[in-house]
Amino acid sequence: QVQLVESGGGLVQPGGSLRLSCAASGTIFSISAMAWYRQAPGKQRELVAFINGGGTDYADSVKGRFTISRDNAKNTVYLQMNSLKAEDTAVYYCNAAVVDGRDNRARDYWGQGTQVTVSS
Repeated sequence: QVQLVESGGGLVQPGGSLRLSCAASGTIFSISAMAWYRQAPGKQRELVAFINGGGTDYADSVKGRFTISRDNAKNTVYLQMNSLKAEDTAVYYCNAAVVDGRDNRARDYWGQGTQVTVSS
């Protein structure tokens, strides 16, 4: 079994910064990709940022403000969020595509979510 644990959410003023972390643990043979999603009240969950061996990708709404990075040795992904806006308020979820040893297929795992609130 694989667990993803997020941390780093909280309340921040507009224009401020936060850094989210997500650590994967358990039976992990490899992680092919990691990502951050978010879900605001009344809205669908959306992809915020993605990272794999080929590089990174971002939602247009966060390009130039958010940076995703990964520490492969720690099975951890980070999301540095700068110049935060009220519309960034949401629950942020970590996602990882993990080969967990049951077979060679990568399976999706999700964290429990961490609240980010941007408000003055």
